[in-house]
Amino acid sequence: MNIAITFRNLDSTESVKQYATEKIAKLQRFLRQPMHAHVTLSLAHHVEHMVEVRLSSGSEHFEGHEQSDHMYTSIDKVVDKLERQISGAKGASVAKRRGSSARMVAAANVMPSEVILSAEAEPEE
Repeated sequence: MNIAITFRNLDSTESVKQYATEKIAKLQRFLRQPMHAHVTLSLAHHVEHMVEVRLSSGSEHFEGHEQSDHMYTSIDKVVDKLERQISGAKGASVAKRRGSSARMVAAANVMPSEVILSAEAEPEE
C-alpha cells in the first residue's frame, strides 16, 4: 500500500496528513490487490477545502473530488464516495463473472409468448 499526500496552497500539518492516511488506508480492505493512492489537499480562495484522491489497485482505477468548509469533512466525504465506487465496481465484476447481469437473468425468465398470452387474457370492457 502506497499513499502519497500533496498539500497545495496550505501548510502541511501532521494531524491532517495522519487523518487522511488512516481514512484512505481503510479502503484497502475492499480491494483484492495492493492499492496506490495519491491524495491532494488544497485550499481555494481561503475558504473552500478541496480533497482529490486518485486510487488504483491492479487494473481498477477510482477517483473522487470533494470540497467543503472543513478539511476533515472533505476527507470523510471523498472516502465515502470512493467506498461507493469500489463496492459498485465489485458488484459489477461479480455479475460479469457469473456470466450475466441481474437484468438479463430477469428478462430471460419471461418468455415472449407469456407476455403475448397475458395481454390477450385481459378482458376488454
